[in-house]
Amino acid sequence: MSGGGTETPVGCETAQGGGSKKRDSLGTAGSAHLIIKDLGEIHSRLLDHRPVIQGETRYFVKEFEEKRGLREMRVLENLKNMVHETNEHTLPKCRETMQNNLSQVLQRLQAANDSVCRLQQREQERKKIHNDHLIASEKQHVLQWEDFMKEQPNRRAEVDEEHRKAMERLKEQYAEMEKDLAKFSAF
Repeated sequence: MSGGGTETPVGCETAQGGGSKKRDSLGTAGSAHLIIKDLGEIHSRLLDHRPVIQGETRYFVKEFEEKRGLREMRVLENLKNMVHETNEHTLPKCRETMQNNLSQVLQRLQAANDSVCRLQQREQERKKIHNDHLIASEKQHVLQWEDFMKEQPNRRAEVDEEHRKAMERLKEQYAEMEKDLAKFSAF
């Protein structure tokens, strides 16, 4: 039962070439052979679908490849049209727009750059003035501190003198108070 060939059962074979012919209960050997052949064809058509499936498969593959090829051709044609349109229309428009607007943008950038440079210069001048002021102020504080430190021995001497005089006055005051107290204790 392979493929689309006809098969004859072993018991019903007919001898080729004039030998003795076996008879079947259905009729002569030739009719049996025809019946077997018909049965083989019926069997082949009903149960053996390989030839039909192979044909359908070939047809499907052929159609698929043709449709795929056509689809790819359409895609490539669309891409070609898009590239052509871009090269012919879009790029020149973009180039023209860029050239028209680029000069304006460059002018604006130059103006902005000049403004930023002026602001930086002003800021640097302001910082320089501020730093000069801080340096002058620091020098003045250093001079004041040096003067203050030079005056400290004189002031210390003055304070020490005032303290000595105050101590003498207190000693005199306490001496008088002791004298007064001694007067009152005698009573």
